[in-house]
Amino acid sequence: MSSRIQANLPQMSSVMVKIAELLLEHPTLPLELSITELAEKAGTSAATVTRFCRLIGFSGYVQFRVGVASDIGRGDAHESWRADIGRAFAPEDSPNEVLGTLLNAHIRSLETTARQMDLDVVVDIAQSIATAPHIDIYGIGGSAGMALELQGRLYRIGINAHCWSEVHGGLTSAAILGSDSVAIGISNTGRTEETIQMLSQAKSSGAFTISLSNSPTTPLAEVADVNVITAAPEQFLQPDDLSAKHSQLFVLDMLYLLVAQQDSIDTAAKLAASAMAVSEHRRPARRELVANDSKGRAR
Repeated sequence: MSSRIQANLPQMSSVMVKIAELLLEHPTLPLELSITELAEKAGTSAATVTRFCRLIGFSGYVQFRVGVASDIGRGDAHESWRADIGRAFAPEDSPNEVLGTLLNAHIRSLETTARQMDLDVVVDIAQSIATAPHIDIYGIGGSAGMALELQGRLYRIGINAHCWSEVHGGLTSAAILGSDSVAIGISNTGRTEETIQMLSQAKSSGAFTISLSNSPTTPLAEVADVNVITAAPEQFLQPDDLSAKHSQLFVLDMLYLLVAQQDSIDTAAKLAASAMAVSEHRRPARRELVANDSKGRAR
């Protein structure tokens, strides 16, 4: 990658040269920083970084990062492993060692999330969700699955919840929220631009806004009225750390249960009705088949 950057130096503007010099000195920065963060570090704009990527032969920053990662992999497989998988695991670890490290990391993630949880805040959030006429839940990429999971659970107990993983639809919904609505943004890093935009729009519309991210100082948390921290202490399985998702699910489970408690009789009735509605689409358990067959033969 350095040879490609150096070959194109004569064609670069002065601001692009700043990016080039930074990357020649620190070639792995694109794997660690977003386009906005790299632009800030180079003292330029994200648009200039995009033009820089195109000048050296890539269609955009994502493709440039892939190129950098490929170069690192070819040059130093161990460093590539550390960048993509993390420092907690080594290629030579036995299956037992991988299992033990993985289990301990996930347990610590859940325990840390539980210790950091402000129960008073979570109870207030649950009460707001239970009484709101409209709930928006925003998530992009891996967090979209978390948003969809919460939406499905809430909807089943009668909460008018909607999940948005596409920014145009999410912004449209956020723009028409009222002051009695609730909007939730989910992002492990708290730096996903589309999620920040949707939650910001919801706040501008007057909705009560909530963030789920790994720090109270993330851009997403700064937008929200309240935030819940979901911890992932171990840095591995980058960039899509599954322990972070388990922490998110843990918090979402907590919220769902507290919302369900607000009117337990109504919740039970709705769960029973929804279970009945889909019962014909589920195959009976094997023991039920055996019992029914025995009854048939007995007659």
